[in-house]
Amino acid sequence: MDERGRRFEQLVVPHLGAAFNLARWLTRNDHDAQDIVQDASLRALRFLDGLRGEDARPWLLGIVRNTTWSWLQANRPSDLVAPDDDSEPQVPAPPADEPENSAIRRAEARLLNEAIAALPPALREVIVLRELEDLAYRQIAQIAGIPIGTVMSRLSRARRLLAQSVRAIEVAAERQGAR
Repeated sequence: MDERGRRFEQLVVPHLGAAFNLARWLTRNDHDAQDIVQDASLRALRFLDGLRGEDARPWLLGIVRNTTWSWLQANRPSDLVAPDDDSEPQVPAPPADEPENSAIRRAEARLLNEAIAALPPALREVIVLRELEDLAYRQIAQIAGIPIGTVMSRLSRARRLLAQSVRAIEVAAERQGAR
């Protein structure tokens, strides 16, 4: 293995899990995410000399983000409806037939995952990068190519929508319990 390969393996490979996680959340499909991460990895290898410093995670996630958005434009343009700051998308109500005797934590995690998946892509990407990948606002702004204020605004909207979804889930569970 040459020096370039060793550098790629040392700096980029440890972050492939985070890359897959981001691509999967944005595409909502494991197979598409695998293809995107493979393409992004090839791009990362090709442009490895452009990496400054030793923190490859935000750099790689930026490549994955751009690769994913390009893939979505080509394959699912209807998914790319931009979030309108004046109106909030409606969060779908949880299924009414959620069994009461299921493990509460597993059900809550599943419903939260569904609520995250239902967010518009621009909101989904910032919530995944912040809450699941634990990136700083500055890193998210760099990855998404948006100002930090926009990151904060999108995070606020995403969190508000997730809270609405949780409330809708609780109401549905109460209604089901009253039956």
